[in-house]
Amino acid sequence: MMMKRSSGILLHPSSLPNSEGIGTLGASAYHFVDFLATAKQSLWQILPLGPTGYGNSPYQCTSAFAGNPLLISLEKCVHDRYLPKEMLENAPQFSKHTIDFETLNAWKMRLLQSVFEEFQRKATVEKQKQFDHFCQQHQFWLEDYALYTALKVDHESQSWSEWSTPLRKRDPTALQEWSSAHRTEIHFYRFLQFLFFEQWSSLKKYSHQKGIQIIGDIPIFVAHDSADVWANQQWFSVDEEGQLITVAGVPPDYFSETGQRWGNPLYRWERLQQTNYQWWKQRIQGLLELVDWMRIDHFRGFEKYWEILATESTAIHGEWKLGPGVDFFNRISQQLGKLPIIAEDLGLITKEVHELRNQFQFPGMRVLHFAFSDSAHNSYLPHNYDQNTVVYTGTHDNHTTRGWYQKLAEYERQNIKNYFGTSIHEENISQHLIRLAFSSVARWAIVPLQDLLDLGEEGVMNRPGTEDGNWEWRFTWDQFSNQQATMLARYSEIYGRNSN
Repeated sequence: MMMKRSSGILLHPSSLPNSEGIGTLGASAYHFVDFLATAKQSLWQILPLGPTGYGNSPYQCTSAFAGNPLLISLEKCVHDRYLPKEMLENAPQFSKHTIDFETLNAWKMRLLQSVFEEFQRKATVEKQKQFDHFCQQHQFWLEDYALYTALKVDHESQSWSEWSTPLRKRDPTALQEWSSAHRTEIHFYRFLQFLFFEQWSSLKKYSHQKGIQIIGDIPIFVAHDSADVWANQQWFSVDEEGQLITVAGVPPDYFSETGQRWGNPLYRWERLQQTNYQWWKQRIQGLLELVDWMRIDHFRGFEKYWEILATESTAIHGEWKLGPGVDFFNRISQQLGKLPIIAEDLGLITKEVHELRNQFQFPGMRVLHFAFSDSAHNSYLPHNYDQNTVVYTGTHDNHTTRGWYQKLAEYERQNIKNYFGTSIHEENISQHLIRLAFSSVARWAIVPLQDLLDLGEEGVMNRPGTEDGNWEWRFTWDQFSNQQATMLARYSEIYGRNSN
């Protein structure tokens, strides 16, 4: 797939405004697509779309294939007459600026249960056929996910590795007996996926009509407490009891004396290779059903990954192990064709990782927030880019540009002023960095919506290393003005990114 010189916005759907407590795939999502088109943008980047698990993080999903039911638009369900309007009108008084996940989850799942019951009563024969076809088409992951989710609810959110031995080890008789006794609950979770995929498919089609491509996100590792690991224990580093043997992370560096112990199970790559990486092929196929491009989070893990014994409390005592590398991408490409992948290659990246990325011509990433701390040789400075690059002002893991600038050392601020070569106005720092990204040779330029809105501390999406208060940010339409769309359209025109 050829990357035309383009630009766009990074925004997860959960941040969209409405009265449902969380952004959904309803009217606001379509309105946002309209805004992108008006602003002459052609890219919408999102975070992983899966059902969130620990810490409400989209990077700790309970499935690598399923969609997040919380993103389903109840407004659309009212329109389709599967939900009485008054049930939506009687929603709790949710904040417009943050997500209260605990209150939201209890309220929304109750209403989605009503939608399910109404669908069973009212669905036309044609609609029921569509549902049945969806279940058949996605059977390879949907059955395990629906069963896992029903079991998890029945076990009051207890991790699958703590379930009774027959269920934990997936004894066929035990699973059959449990499934027979809980058919309706399992069917409910199948239905939620049907609803999610139907709504997302409609939104994707509309985006394409407006000339917008969607960039998805695929974390290299999956959560231990997930349907994926429970259903495929032989492919992950867990023992016969389902307990972790080794986990993923990164070693100590300049930013952390103890490194980062993420806790995700590592893959048994030699076993996956024997299947021709079938599970991974299905995972990539599944995401490409939803998006046009995919960003691989922690791309370097395909070349080498940091292996930590699960008994270790930090990442200090780990070791580098060879990943599947060239063999993986060769085999997946042979099965799926040229892969529309963006490689997240931030941080201290080795020559071997660059060689792997370049061999398959995957674009890498550059973040302007990392550019001004040292010399002119800093690889994040625009004059050091090659064209096969996606440049960001910041990402979901960074502070906003306004907040970042306020925390910089004076010498870094001076470096920024020197780089621009003119007197820049600090109150317009977000706009300056947006323009710098658009003017670079990088084929794609992506701006977090928070930077377009020039937000500070209140716009932070995630603070790595912290557990509370993340993934909650939302915006309101009154934060927008005509000038923002005009500015983006003008920059796209000036710097040749107007590819619509």
